[in-house]
Amino acid sequence: MTITAKLRYLHIAPRKVRLVADLIRGKSVKEAQEILNFTSHRASRPLLKLLKSSIANAKNDFQIEPENLYVSKIFVDEGPKLKRWHAQSRGRAAEIQKKSSHISLELSELRKKGKKVKKIVKRKEKVVEKKPSLAEVRDNKEEKETSKIEKQKPIIRKERPKPKIKQTMKRVFRRKAF
Repeated sequence: MTITAKLRYLHIAPRKVRLVADLIRGKSVKEAQEILNFTSHRASRPLLKLLKSSIANAKNDFQIEPENLYVSKIFVDEGPKLKRWHAQSRGRAAEIQKKSSHISLELSELRKKGKKVKKIVKRKEKVVEKKPSLAEVRDNKEEKETSKIEKQKPIIRKERPKPKIKQTMKRVFRRKAF
C-alpha cells in the first residue's frame, strides 16, 4: 500500500529542496520527522508539513499506523519560474528567475511489523582441509603399513562478505568563483 502526497508551487529552488529530500529518502517516518526537525535548511519546514500530511492521510484513509511506514520515494521537480528584471548599467536589464518546486512524497508500508526487510546476502562456502598434527602423522605412517588410511572430512567455513564502504562526502553543486 502506497500513500502519496504532493506539494506544488513551493517558492524555493529545486536544487536546494533536493538537498533536504535526499536526507529522508528510505528512512522510517519517525526518523524522517526527527531529521527534518533538526535540519537548519529553509526547505525542511515545508517538507515536514508534507510528511505530516501524508501520515495523517495514511491514518485516516487507510487505517495504517505511522510506525509501519517509511519514505519509499521522494522527488523534487521544477515548477514555473517567475521572471523579473533588474536594472543594469548603460540602460540594460538583467533577468532574475524566481524558481519554484513541485515535491512528490510516497510512503509505503514495511513488510514486517515495525522492521525493514533486509536483503539476505548469500555467503560463499570455502572448503578447507584440516592439517594433521605431528602425532597423527606418525600414527598414519604406521597405519599405512597395516591398513588403508581413512580420509578426513573437510571442514566447511563460510566466507564473510566484504563490508560496504559508504561515501562520506557527497558532491554538491557549486557556482564558479570569478
